[in-house]
Amino acid sequence: MTITPLPEPVPETEPAPVPQTGPRPMPTTMPTTGPGTAPRTAPGPAPNPAPGPPEKTGATPPHPSRPTTPTPEPPATTPRFLARAALLTASLSAAGAVLGLVRDQSLARLFGAGQDTDAFLVAWTVPEFAATLLIEDGLAFALIPAFSMALARRARGAPGDPVRSLVAHTLPRLALALTVVGALLATVAPGLVEVLAPGLPDPELAVNCTRLTATCVVSFGLAGYCSAALRAHRSFLAPAAIYVAYNTGIVTAMFALGGAWGVRSAAFGVALGGVLMVLLQLPFLVRRLRTHDTGASLSVEPCPAPRNQRVDLQLMATVLLFALCRQSQVLIERFLASGLPSGAISHLNYAQKIAQIPMTMSMMLCTVTFPVVARALAEGDTERARVRVERDLAVAATLVLLGTAAVLACAPQIVHLLFQRGAFTAEDTAATAGVMRVYATGLLGQTLTGVLVRSYFSAGRAAWYPVGAIAAGVAVTAWIGAATINSWGVTGIAAANATGITLTAALLLGGMRARRRGARRGVPVRVRRVLAELCRPLRGAALAAPAGAFAANVPGGALTGLAAGSLTVAAVFVLLGLPRGAPGLASAVRSVRTHTRRLAHAVFR
Repeated sequence: MTITPLPEPVPETEPAPVPQTGPRPMPTTMPTTGPGTAPRTAPGPAPNPAPGPPEKTGATPPHPSRPTTPTPEPPATTPRFLARAALLTASLSAAGAVLGLVRDQSLARLFGAGQDTDAFLVAWTVPEFAATLLIEDGLAFALIPAFSMALARRARGAPGDPVRSLVAHTLPRLALALTVVGALLATVAPGLVEVLAPGLPDPELAVNCTRLTATCVVSFGLAGYCSAALRAHRSFLAPAAIYVAYNTGIVTAMFALGGAWGVRSAAFGVALGGVLMVLLQLPFLVRRLRTHDTGASLSVEPCPAPRNQRVDLQLMATVLLFALCRQSQVLIERFLASGLPSGAISHLNYAQKIAQIPMTMSMMLCTVTFPVVARALAEGDTERARVRVERDLAVAATLVLLGTAAVLACAPQIVHLLFQRGAFTAEDTAATAGVMRVYATGLLGQTLTGVLVRSYFSAGRAAWYPVGAIAAGVAVTAWIGAATINSWGVTGIAAANATGITLTAALLLGGMRARRRGARRGVPVRVRRVLAELCRPLRGAALAAPAGAFAANVPGGALTGLAAGSLTVAAVFVLLGLPRGAPGLASAVRSVRTHTRRLAHAVFR
């Protein structure tokens, strides 16, 4: 399904010229076409202007053979458009998540949960960091506001093409920096493995895998750039499908090369998948850049970018530091787990992947609305941004709490159905399910952090407060993990992760109330209202989880238990939320119901 945007009205400054439809535009003075017809003069500059140097306006003068009418900007963010975009993003992201589970299942079936898998998962740290820094959080927080500002300037009739100018000033430098970093990682791979997992039995295998996965620094960076630009243009098809291509490349490589290369085939699949992500999005981005001026070539020298249009280096530093600190929790986990018995890192990895599925799905709406918030702030509409962020918080928190209750209730059944086959034993299932339940207690914190940090960075300005908040959470994670590793093992590491991210979410939410030099740090969210909307779903999830766990223990196998537990969780959660009018849950249900009706009308009319 392709979302066809409706054109926005042209800003009312002066009448827009009508684009020419013939192969070449008509000359300024058009000859007669029949007897008795007087010559017609098209609007334009007076003929035979006085010779002299052209006026320096900072923009490339239009070529007489090119139409100069700008293409209408992306559509207004109507509820129908947001619903269709969210459905498309959620559908393709769900397909990518399913392929991610197939990838993890294939890894577990082919290589088990032993030292070879541990070695690959140490190398897997590179694509995990790269995805967070360059695709999901870091780069997107800087580029989407920048592209939104450029699109707003284009809509106001700024000279030249602000969007193409932004690309010319940022893409070459970014590509060069990514290439340097990727080559450096491949060079220092032995030392990196020693730092990440000093107790690893086979460090040489991890070094080989790390050198293969280091290539994703370049491919993920370019993929993240394309995703940010397309989302700012409100084009969500290709960005939502990148993980389908990525995981397809990994799974294909493991089955095609696993017999000869072993677990190195998975590392090669990471490199292949990164290239596929770029190739998938590149045609869409080129088409978006060309549609503004159908006669212009992409190689034309763009006009200089104004200072407020270029990506601020301080902004880039803050968003990358935030993403780096957030992802460093994985480093802490693997560093601590490397001294535990073989398979500990694998149990942590599988548990985290499954536990984070509810959080990932609840964030789909925010993926669509983040460009909306950035565009609203670029246009000075703070109220529209605030309403959007508060609505996202209510819906995302309610959905993730429902998913949290399901994970807490049915963790053994989920792991058994997904992984218990081949080299993945029943003992691995029990260990992974225990860790997954502890991880799930931090899902609300993960979701709130993901939604709130967007409000801090959506204005396109540097914000150091989120960096401090996530750094405090990481410090707590490291302290609790080190204190509990000897007594609780991997369970203590998971508990440290949940505690640290929950602290970060609390600090980010509290920071919305504080003012810095008379201005709020982010979108002015009404904190008390947000907290009030969280209370009822929290109580519902707290009671639905034990009820679902009791129902999941019915005899009949893992599938029967999962079905019984999930239905019980859903019933208890809805019954406890709706009768007394829980604001967050009622808002979520109304939103889903309304969007479902609109989607049915839009798709099946």
